[in-house]
Amino acid sequence: MAALEIDQVRKEFGRERVLKDVSLSIESGQFLILVGPSGCGKSTLMNAIAGLEPVTSGHIRIDGEDVTGRTPAERDIAMVFQSYALYPSMTVRQNISFGLEMRKVPKAERIEAVERVADLLQISHLLERKPAQLSGGQRQRVAMGRALAREPKVYLFDEPLSNLDAKLRVDMRTEIKKLHQRLGTTIVYVTHDQVEAMTLADKIAVMRDGHILQLGSPDEVYNDPVDMFVAGFMGSPSMNFIRATLEQSDGGVQLRIETPSEESLTLPWPAARTTEALTERIGKTVILGLRPEHFSEEDARLGAQAEGTPMTATVSVVEPTGADILLRLPLGEEEITARVGPKCAVAPGDRLALRVDMSRAVMFDANSEQRIA
Repeated sequence: MAALEIDQVRKEFGRERVLKDVSLSIESGQFLILVGPSGCGKSTLMNAIAGLEPVTSGHIRIDGEDVTGRTPAERDIAMVFQSYALYPSMTVRQNISFGLEMRKVPKAERIEAVERVADLLQISHLLERKPAQLSGGQRQRVAMGRALAREPKVYLFDEPLSNLDAKLRVDMRTEIKKLHQRLGTTIVYVTHDQVEAMTLADKIAVMRDGHILQLGSPDEVYNDPVDMFVAGFMGSPSMNFIRATLEQSDGGVQLRIETPSEESLTLPWPAARTTEALTERIGKTVILGLRPEHFSEEDARLGAQAEGTPMTATVSVVEPTGADILLRLPLGEEEITARVGPKCAVAPGDRLALRVDMSRAVMFDANSEQRIA
C-alpha cells in the first residue's frame, strides 16, 4: 500500500491539452475513483499514473517517491484493463502466475500466490481452464487475480466492468468492494458510471475537459456539489435544475418559480443557510437544485406535523421501478423528476400534492453555474 500524489500534471498531444495542471492526493489504502464523461481525460490520467503515457509537465509520487520519469515496471503498480487482456493459450493458473514468473519470483512463492488469490476470488475450480472456457465475470476475476498476485503499491482499474451485463456488474462491484475492505489496498479506478463511483469510492474526483472539478467523499460530491455539472452528473436520476427568482420574504428569502398557471410557486430558503451574500442577489435569477428524493407524497395523516414545503403539480409521466416510482412533473419552464414510494397511486394527468425538502436544496448562479448556497 502507498499514498499517491498527482502534482500539477499536464499532458499535451500536439496542440491539444488533455490534462490541465491536475492535482490530487489520496492516502495509503484509499479507494479513489476518477469519474466523468467520455473524453474528459480520466483514462489519460490513469495511463500517466501507470507510466504508459509520459506527462508533459508535473510530478507523480507514489509513497513519497517521484516516479514521473520511471517506466511502468519500475513504478510497482498493477493494472486491470477493460478488455481483461488474458493470454488465450494459457490456463487461468498460468495467466495469474505469468507476471510473477517474468519477475523471477521463486516457483514455490508463485504457487502460493496463485492459490491465495484463487481462493480469495473463488476461482480455485477454474485454475486449469483457459479463457475461452470462462464467462465474462470469471475472466474479470482472473484479470483481477493476476494483479492481486503481485501485491504492488497501487492497483489501477480502467473501467473493468464496462463489458459485463447489468446484473454481473452489480455482483462484481460488490466483490471489488469486499476485496478492498479485506485487503486495504490503494486503488485508483476509472469509470463513467456514477453509480459505481458512489458505491465503491472513499474519494471521487469528478473530471471535465482535463480538469478536476471536485475531489471529495461520495457524500460531499452528491450533497455538496461545487457546480451544476457535478450536481447533474452525480445521481440517477440526475438533479432537477429549476430557474427561479430570489425574493425577500418576512423570514428571510424565498424563491419564486413561474408556473404555467396564473399563480407562481414560492419556496422558502432555509433561514439557517441565508447569508449576506445571498441577500445581495435579491431580485436576480438563480438556479434551484433539488434531487428527486427531495420530493415526497403528501401524507394527510401527519397534518401539521408534516415536514417540507407543500406544493401541487400535474403528473405527466409515471415510471415504476419496483422499489419506488419516478414521476415527471412540469414545474416552471422545466419538467422535473420526483421519487415517491411504490404505493403512490397516481396516473398521468392527476394533480398530486407533494412536500419539498428545502433543507437539502442547493442554489447555483444562473450565469456561471457555480454553487452559491
